[in-house]
Order: sequence, then structure tokens, then C-alpha cells
Amino acid sequence: MTDTAGTPPEPERPVTEDSGAQDAAESPPGTGSASAAEAGAAATGAGPQPGTADGDTSRTGAGTAGAGPEAAASHRKRRWVRWAAGGAALVVLAAAGTGWWFYQKLDGNITTDTGVAAELHTWEKERPAQAEMAMDAQNILLIGSDTRAGDNSKYGRDEGTQRSDTTILLHLAADRSSATAVSLPRDLMVDIPTCTKADGSRTRAMFAQFNWAFQMGGTACTIRTVEKLTGIRLDHHMVVDFEGFKDMVDAVDGVAVCLKEPIDDHDAHLKLAAGPQTLNGEQALGYVRARKSIGGGSDTERMDRQQQFLASLVNKMQSTGVLLNPTKLYPVLDAATKSLTTDPGLASLRDLYDLATSMRDVPSEKVQFMTVPRRPYRYNTNRDELVTSQADVLFRQLREDTPVSVTPNKSRAPGETPVSDEKPDDPGPADPTPSPTFTGTNAATGMCE
Repeated sequence: MTDTAGTPPEPERPVTEDSGAQDAAESPPGTGSASAAEAGAAATGAGPQPGTADGDTSRTGAGTAGAGPEAAASHRKRRWVRWAAGGAALVVLAAAGTGWWFYQKLDGNITTDTGVAAELHTWEKERPAQAEMAMDAQNILLIGSDTRAGDNSKYGRDEGTQRSDTTILLHLAADRSSATAVSLPRDLMVDIPTCTKADGSRTRAMFAQFNWAFQMGGTACTIRTVEKLTGIRLDHHMVVDFEGFKDMVDAVDGVAVCLKEPIDDHDAHLKLAAGPQTLNGEQALGYVRARKSIGGGSDTERMDRQQQFLASLVNKMQSTGVLLNPTKLYPVLDAATKSLTTDPGLASLRDLYDLATSMRDVPSEKVQFMTVPRRPYRYNTNRDELVTSQADVLFRQLREDTPVSVTPNKSRAPGETPVSDEKPDDPGPADPTPSPTFTGTNAATGMCE
């Protein structure tokens, strides 16, 4: 057997001491890592030089006459490459370690509600089935909790009960070409099924205002109430409290709004001048919660305001590249996960990241916000009831993942009920293919327009 120079190897030269032979042996043929001078040195039996541990003659200058300047330069180049590779490896390891720490931190922020999954499993036979034509669509229930416990005590007295201040049914189209968020009024009169209370007892089925479901039976009861109302199978749910909302607004450096009149609301902890404003988290929370100082106590006007604000928040996240930039997205995810409770299917950072990034290509005008068609309840004008002829169409479109048309109604004054919601149910034959246009807003429509 011969080496690359055609000369039998010298038995007294251990291969492990010849860095040049090691490099030649480790390099694929044709890579040029072994020079002609090194091959000549191997053929003449040149071994390690005095003063070096590995035979690298370029360190002392000895042997360069035999090996030549090209060999010395090659040795120096290989040594630099090895140092560069080692440095790059350390950077990669450090980045991986930092990334893992961030991942673990965000993952640990999320609270998983396994009790909801268990309760829903108990009532599985009563839940609607997933529509076959909408298998890749996602229906997520977003619940804004107004608990006064812990850090939220400054917003009111903690009475030991949980309440849902805001509930939104979010539908993501299967092809992610649109996202439709439907607000469900807390005073909407609905059928609430029998539910399990926190102490293990059962409530009775009743016809009552919608937010009672969350107060009596928590998230599982709210989910079952929405599924019974809409016929839509909910895939996931998220519960966000006050602190989470504030932190998300602060994470995007505030959200711009335009105020026609100044606001001074003691209960909402809010005092703002008229005109364009950029609200921080604390101000934004007061703005979307205020009732007494804006809109004369109307929950309809407050829902409109919430939808417009959320549209502006989504628009800012899209326009500033938050959803496309992991560095910018991290603070938002950190803020969102700190006060977030979800089902097991969304209880990991990867699940939430995939959900957020799946929406990044949705056109802003197709991120739509609306309120379920409703009108004052016939027996109590302080409550709402569905306009069933329109609501049934909307629910069917969401179930079957067909496009929903939502257009801004700029002719309507704040707090005024949409004209379409005031129409009585049509007793005549229904149009087999109705396609109404619902009023609302979208992320492309600025609050100052």
C-alpha cells in the first residue's frame, strides 16, 4: 500500500503527529487541502520539527526551507479556518442556549386549563361536529376576563367571581385568506346549558344573558353556550385578563386613536384630551372598558370601540413587521403569554407562534371585526336578542368556511344600532342563497379616517 506520493510510508513517523498527513487524510480527494510541497515533504520522510508539538513548522520557521513558503502559508490558513470554525460553533451554541432559554420562558408563561378539556369531553355527544368542507379552518373563542383578583384589584373589588367583559368568536379561513372576529354582546339573551360550577355542583339550564355562562360555569360553560347558539365547533379558546391586554399594547409601543371629545372617566382610570392620541397599555385598557363617559353607557358603542381598537392593533402589528420579525414578535408573545390561559392544543409557544405567523399574510382589509346581528330584547330593552334571519346566515357561512362580507358603516354615529340590526325577522320564504353584507370594520380602516 502506498501514500499519495507513491512512496511507502516511513514506519518511524507516527501518523498522529503529522498535522499535514492528518489534513490530507481527513480532506476529500480533489479539495486541494494538501499542497504539492506537503506531498514532497511526506515523500522525503520529513517528520515533526523540534520545538513544535504537532509538527507545524510554520510556528518556528524550521523546516520551511524544505517545505517551502507555500506550505507555511497553507498551515497558517488551515489554522485560521480551524479557529474561525471553532468561534462560529461557540456562537451557534450560545445562540441556541439563549433561544432555548427564551423558548422555555415563554412556554412557562402559559397557563393550561385541562379542566375545560375534561368538561367538554363529558358533553362531547352534544357538541356540533366539524364541517367537512372546513376541516382546515380554525374557530377560536377569545374571552377577556375582568377578574379583580391579584394585580387587577385596582379596577374594582374582588368579589370572588369571574366575569367575561369581552367575548369574540374568531374564524380563520382554511386558506388563511381572511380572519373574521365576531363580538358576542355580554347582555345577549341566550340558552345556557346545565354546567359544572367550580365547587363541583351543577347549574340548571336557563335562558339568560350571555355573560352569566362564564360567571357560573367558567370557560367550558361559555364554550358550550356559544356552540349551542351558533352550531360552530370551537377548536380552541384563550382567556386574557387585564394585565395581558395592557402588556401587549405596550409591547408594540402603543396604538393610535382619534378622539372627537375629551375623556375623563374615573371608573376607567382614564383622562385624555380630544384629538389624535397614542395610547399606552393602561390608557388603552381604560379606553376599551369605558362606558359611562363615552357612549352614554351603551355596550353597543363600547363593542364598536373595542373592535376599532383591535383593528388598529392588528394593523400596527402587520405594518411594522412584528409578525415577520422574531425579534419584534418575542415581546408581543411574552406579553400575551403572561396572562394567557388556553386549552392544551394552544398551550405551547410553538402552537401560538404557528397561529400568529399563519395570519401574517392575511390582507389587512380581510381582517374583519363585527358584532353578531342583534337588536334590543323585546321584553327588556337593556338586553339584546339575535336577529335570527341574519345571524343564521352568518353562522352558516362561518361553519362552512364561506366568505363573510364586512363593510364599515361610517354613516352610523357612535353607539347607534346598525339599521340592519333593527329589522324584524322576515316571516316570508327565505332566500336559498342569501349573502348579506354585515357592518363592522377591518384592520385597514384607521380609527382617524
